Amino acid sequence: MTIHELRDDASIKAKNGLGFILSGTVVWFLITFIFLLPFTLQTKNIFMLAMTGLLFPLAVGISSIMKADWKLEKNPLNKLGLTLNVAQFIYFPIVFWAFIESPKEMIIFFAVITGAHFFPYGWFYRARAYSAMAPVISIVIVIIGWTVDLTKLWLIPLIMTLLLLLLSVWLFADYKKKSSTTTFGTSQGM
Repeated sequence: MTIHELRDDASIKAKNGLGFILSGTVVWFLITFIFLLPFTLQTKNIFMLAMTGLLFPLAVGISSIMKADWKLEKNPLNKLGLTLNVAQFIYFPIVFWAFIESPKEMIIFFAVITGAHFFPYGWFYRARAYSAMAPVISIVIVIIGWTVDLTKLWLIPLIMTLLLLLLSVWLFADYKKKSSTTTFGTSQGM
């Protein structure tokens, strides 16, 4: 198989990573709910971090329901996919810094890191949705973060939820298009 065929194989078998995007959508929706509650900002930030613990088990469950192969054990690119995901954790010291030094901006940093980490998946899955939405998410979140006051921080996770839903729809359409082709290498993408 060529590299393009391996990427298309990963895209089809993992269904463009939709299980993880949908799981992230649920987590960001829960974060929205948390930021609407009458807790202190510090408590909201702690709960936001705690919600991330749901991401992986929820993603595995959703992937299982969707019959998506999130491990890609028979695809040589499987370790690259894992590396791309783990790479986002390198940026988490910024989130922890914000927790201590700039609690209002913590959710902004967290959302930007989440959105930006999608960029290399555009190449990995040959899915333009990831490459396009990564900068869109980052820029939209920063703009909203600059303009909202402390009482409206819930807008950031709400917008993140909506952008993830848009990304999910686009990724599903890309998956359906690729899965309808009979041979690898004929689908369009990156």
